[in-house]
Amino acid sequence: MTDFENDIVQCLSVLRSGGLILYPTDTIWGIGCDATSETAVRRIYELKQRDESKSLVILMADPRDLVKYLSHPPPDITDTIATFDRPTTVIYEGALHLAPNVIHEDGTVAIRLVQDTFCRHLVKRLRKPLVSTSANISGAPPPANFPEISPEIRNGVDYVVEYRQDDLVPRQPSRIVRIQPDGRQQILRN
Repeated sequence: MTDFENDIVQCLSVLRSGGLILYPTDTIWGIGCDATSETAVRRIYELKQRDESKSLVILMADPRDLVKYLSHPPPDITDTIATFDRPTTVIYEGALHLAPNVIHEDGTVAIRLVQDTFCRHLVKRLRKPLVSTSANISGAPPPANFPEISPEIRNGVDYVVEYRQDDLVPRQPSRIVRIQPDGRQQILRN
């Protein structure tokens, strides 16, 4: 049994009932919910005091998951993702089957395929995409590690993952890129 199995079980119970979790990702700590639940996503916007016009990042575990949630996934996306040297969120066009409030008004969605073991287990067992947004009030700096997360955020979720709370290595948010129609990558956040 993995050292995070209890956290996974607790997270799945909370996520399946429309709740919010606070969890470590492949980058910084995030607030998460089922990315197909409009009500749960709304709760994240309220907790973060964030305008719903600002979209959220979605985590998936496998490139083949993109086919279910995008109308036209780029045919060479698996090869493109394999070239990334660090966690990278990609802006895709033609979002499908996700909560409307995670999709940007222009129809795009921000998706990161996670390599982190905890996140991969969680997403695969949830069998749905997972929202991942920084664990901070909108406008405040994102926390580099667990102790930097405000009590307001910690108390605003339904479950706080215990795994990696003692990991004090400072983490950075993911790089964000948009893949242009001609295949070039436009870096939006490095």
